[in-house]
Amino acid sequence: MSYFAGIKELPPDPLFGLKARFVADPRSDKVDLGIGAYRDNSGKPWILPAVRLAEAQLVKSPTYNHEYLSISGFEPFLNTASKVILGENSKALKEKRVVSQQSLSGTGALHVAGVFLKEFYTGEKTIYLSKPTWANHQQIFNTIGFKVDSYPYWNNDTKSLDLNGFLSTIKSAPSGSIFLLHACAHNPTGLDPTQEQWKQILKELDAKKHLVLFDSAYQGFASGDLDKDAFSIRYAIDENVLSTPVIICQSFAKNCGMYGERVGAIHVIPSPEANEPLNRAVKSQLNKIIRSEISNPPAYGSKIVSTILNDRALRQQWEADLVTMSSRIIKMRHKLQDLLVELGTPGTWDHIVNQTGMFSFTGLTPEMVARLEKTHGVYLVSSGRASVAGLNDGNVEKVAKAFDEVVRFYSKPKL
Repeated sequence: MSYFAGIKELPPDPLFGLKARFVADPRSDKVDLGIGAYRDNSGKPWILPAVRLAEAQLVKSPTYNHEYLSISGFEPFLNTASKVILGENSKALKEKRVVSQQSLSGTGALHVAGVFLKEFYTGEKTIYLSKPTWANHQQIFNTIGFKVDSYPYWNNDTKSLDLNGFLSTIKSAPSGSIFLLHACAHNPTGLDPTQEQWKQILKELDAKKHLVLFDSAYQGFASGDLDKDAFSIRYAIDENVLSTPVIICQSFAKNCGMYGERVGAIHVIPSPEANEPLNRAVKSQLNKIIRSEISNPPAYGSKIVSTILNDRALRQQWEADLVTMSSRIIKMRHKLQDLLVELGTPGTWDHIVNQTGMFSFTGLTPEMVARLEKTHGVYLVSSGRASVAGLNDGNVEKVAKAFDEVVRFYSKPKL
């Protein structure tokens, strides 16, 4: 025991601790709005038809095997994944300025990006995260050893983007700082800048020569349109808005429904102009990071995604699947808002339908969330973030009534 006497037990991860409590809850009408995973209208996990077809095609292929991939990953996957995020006509791809590396989904891509930047980035080694942001962002970059700061994002009074605060922090941050941006479907708020706001944000980032790290976890899942959800990234690169390097962390967990297969990539654009020696050097260092940490990336998921992206019929099916998922979530947003309005629930609820993607920042307080869980068996993250994908025709009325009850309970005048 003395060899590890200094180790302290940490509390459970908030999200997975929430899931454990949900599983242990014996109530038959309990509702899980915590974990960010798509569910169908019956509340069941959904394997995308495109994925089912690709799996069958892959396993039947005479070249199918379980051999090691290269350290860089599955090249057919990387080639098409970069086109998905950057566009078929991307200037950066045509000019061979993109260095791609397969990763363990988006989380792994963020980690690799952090390790790479910690060692080689010569600018200000402070990374700015939106306030609020996905909780794991903080853990990833703190663990690597970055100084982590934040920029205002969510205005709780107006339930809207704090654009002035965001721009003010960009201007006041030391030149050459690192800013992590959610490409679309901001987690946890579900609130994205408009295209005009994106243009303002990117212009100010370039004026201070900040390095931009895009986290793209929901492309196509947010709106059902791959191109629309990639606007911020493509505008920044194709319009030559950013004169600094750009790093993109890409995940296929959500938009392919392959949460457990950990399919992702990191794309580094190290220079605004073509520089082959620099690109080779970056590639070698990304390879070193992967080799030292996981030896080489997992094959199965990347081969499935590659099969989808490189087969015209499967690609069309996948794009239809994205519309199926995003449309159902949008429908549930409107249904929940309509019910809250019908109930006369105190407050305004337009923000639920103005947000996008899997999550809604409901505005419920931690006390309200705790009462939802205890009294109603409705499980949310304590911040009030709800996974809208967990709503369906069978539970949305219960959830609306539960929201109404807790809001009214805490709106009562104190005696």
